[in-house]
Amino acid sequence: MLLKIAFRNVFRNRRRSLMTLLAIAVGAIAIVLFGEFIGFIRVALKTMTIESVGHLTVFRSGYFHYGAGNPVAFSIDDYQKVIRLIEEDPDIKPKLNVITPTVSLTGIAGNFEINASKTFFGTGFVPSDRDRMLRWDEDGVFVKRVHKPVALKDDDETVGVVGVGLARVLGLCDKLGIKNCPPRPQLAGPAPSAETEAPDIAALAQAEREQLQGAATDPRPRLDLLAATAGGAPNVMSLFISGAELQSARELDENFIAMHLRLAQKLLYGRGQPKAMAIVMQLQRTEDLPAVRARLKTLFQQHGLDLEVRDFIERQPFYKQAVDMFDTIFFFISLIMGIIVLFTVVNTMGMSVMERTNEIGTARALGVRRSGTRNLFVVEGALLGAFGATVGVVLGQLIAVGFNHTGATWTPPGNAASSPLRVLTSGVLWLLLGTWLGLVLMATVAAVIPANRAARLKVVDALRHV
Repeated sequence: MLLKIAFRNVFRNRRRSLMTLLAIAVGAIAIVLFGEFIGFIRVALKTMTIESVGHLTVFRSGYFHYGAGNPVAFSIDDYQKVIRLIEEDPDIKPKLNVITPTVSLTGIAGNFEINASKTFFGTGFVPSDRDRMLRWDEDGVFVKRVHKPVALKDDDETVGVVGVGLARVLGLCDKLGIKNCPPRPQLAGPAPSAETEAPDIAALAQAEREQLQGAATDPRPRLDLLAATAGGAPNVMSLFISGAELQSARELDENFIAMHLRLAQKLLYGRGQPKAMAIVMQLQRTEDLPAVRARLKTLFQQHGLDLEVRDFIERQPFYKQAVDMFDTIFFFISLIMGIIVLFTVVNTMGMSVMERTNEIGTARALGVRRSGTRNLFVVEGALLGAFGATVGVVLGQLIAVGFNHTGATWTPPGNAASSPLRVLTSGVLWLLLGTWLGLVLMATVAAVIPANRAARLKVVDALRHV
């Protein structure tokens, strides 16, 4: 009977009740849409991070903290044996998607045709492994993305890719067909030659070019890369550039070179034993990460290997920082929507109490207790919250599904190219349920204030109220 009476009272003043329901529904729509957008941001950042650095990375102990100072000393010696050990483990093998060695190095890249040089940051990898890593999409957030294969080949270690900024600095825009590249300014005074500025580097580069078959007739642009080997001796290798790719940050874009793993090993280790600085592991499912990491630690201890394991969050702190930032924004937006609902329901129920003072007095005179009066208004507030939250959650989900079919795009943080912009509409049951329960709770709490005021009215004063 209480629920029936409360339902009728809610719609006695339809206009006011409708405006209250719309306010609650708008709050629910805002929370649902922004929550689903945050969900998409979270899985999109996770996908891009894991595509780049994998789930887990195996380093030599100490490399993660001190390897930048002496990367050669912290390299993994017999990395192929370690890879086989991991691949053949019965607990890890079914969970593994890609396992591949990588080498990172720094040096000087020179285009001596125009006497230009620039420090570079290089990454060496196996092209086919890298291509498979970039296809990983556990949550299906980039199902409409056109995958662009890596512009390197496993059987050609002489080819590399540079950042658009580095190509501009080294005068490769015309040869690579890069658009919107500003013309190179003419410096005052005679241009120094490579032989007068760096005769040793020029001589090493010339010797390398003479050994490179077909270098004189190959039409592709070429750079000479200088790096220091493990023994400290200078080492120069020639690299044909097949293309330029825009990187996410200007500093990286003007220093980035991607190359074949074997070429990076030759640059860094010379004629010595080729090594790897890291072994990157990409799993089939992210949920297997803790189990695989624990198994790797046990495996390394059993075989006496001086190796350590780091996950993608440790390697890319930006991921957790971005997720925490968006979660904080979502919390404040939800809080603001909840406060708006609170004051809206307080105002609506307060007006209802004023209009029905005589009815309250009559009901009290007929024997209705204070608790009965209070419960009636609390239930009315809960019904307002339930109706408004239901409408808002349903409309929010429908709007989200419609938005995903608009084909909107955006450029995510840490990415240089645009990608589809969507909101996460699957696996969001807890978001929808939490939004509904939260708004109903806020409406119920808001109704308590006017309900208490109604319950405290004196019967005589209520009966003579005009």
